[in-house]
Amino acid sequence: MNHADNPLLPREFRVSKIARETHDSFTMELDPAKGAKALHFASGQFNMLYAFGVGEAPISISGNPGNPRTLTHTIRVVGPVTKALHGLGIGDWVGVRGPFGTNWPVRESMGKDIVIVTGGIGLAPLRPAMYEIMENRGKFGNVVLLYGARTPNDILYEREVKKWRSQFDLHVNVTVDRAAGKWKGNVGVVTTLIPNVHFDPYQATALICGPEVMIRYTVIELRKRGVASENIFVSMERNMKCGIGHCGHCQLGPHFVCKDGPVFRYNQVKRLLDIREV
Repeated sequence: MNHADNPLLPREFRVSKIARETHDSFTMELDPAKGAKALHFASGQFNMLYAFGVGEAPISISGNPGNPRTLTHTIRVVGPVTKALHGLGIGDWVGVRGPFGTNWPVRESMGKDIVIVTGGIGLAPLRPAMYEIMENRGKFGNVVLLYGARTPNDILYEREVKKWRSQFDLHVNVTVDRAAGKWKGNVGVVTTLIPNVHFDPYQATALICGPEVMIRYTVIELRKRGVASENIFVSMERNMKCGIGHCGHCQLGPHFVCKDGPVFRYNQVKRLLDIREV
């Protein structure tokens, strides 16, 4: 039985690049073993990354879907598996299962405005969608990215975000909860940015990823602007373990996040998001 037949069997990838992002997160690039095929993926999907001898963890793919030869993952160090991955060096091996999950509806949204709202490491799962949108920029209307971080030092992909902010055909606003150092930008939660950005709410698709409380209040603000709930999509990455719906760790009401998500149309999970601790 080969890897394609068994989703529980990891493929070997070699670490080709590591970059520190913030005090508790880093980006790791992985290349397939010599002679192995590239792992094609869609924006919004995730892989199970296996640290040999330790275990595995679900990590969103944060690279370019147009360049599947290199897998890119931005990882927050929060447990034994991510700590083990953080301890790897160039040339070390990582097991990869996937890709799994549903994707952001980028191609289905061509011809519309795109509003992306995210906080903290939630930018990582949306980065592939940004790449896909930018590679087909002429096929979309206004493109808005609203990003919130705790402090200026917690901003992911700082150079890339600055580049996006400088592009005339993108509307990128960044805010922080607490200003520090030379920060002269917005201060406050990311939802405070929504009333002041230009987009057509009746012809817009909204993509949201972040803590559930942020998702709730972001949806409220978008609905105030007139965005239909069926045009709002959220990523519900939480408690995933096996990646294929067998273990039940990620069950959200009737849904298994790893199999039915992680990207959901808001209508699918609205009632469950309103219930704390579900």
